[in-house]
Amino acid sequence: MDPIAAWLHEKNPGLDGPIAADEDLIEARLIDSMDFLEFIDLLEELSGSSIDLQEVTIDDFRTIGRVQERFLSAAT
Repeated sequence: MDPIAAWLHEKNPGLDGPIAADEDLIEARLIDSMDFLEFIDLLEELSGSSIDLQEVTIDDFRTIGRVQERFLSAAT
C-alpha cells in the first residue's frame, strides 16, 4: 500500500477503502493541524529531502495527487 495512504488510514482508523488521488485531504479532515508536522516528516523521509515551509502553500498538501507531484515526483 502507498505509504501516504497507509499513514492516512493509520491516523483515521474509521476510514474505509482507498483514498482518491484528488480527494481534498484537508476538507475531508484526514489531516489536521496536530498531524501536519508529522505528515511533513513522512514526506521528507519518502522524498529524501527537506521541505522548506516558506516555499510551499497549503494547496501543496491538499490532495495525494498534488503531494506526489510536488514532493515525490523526483523520488520515483
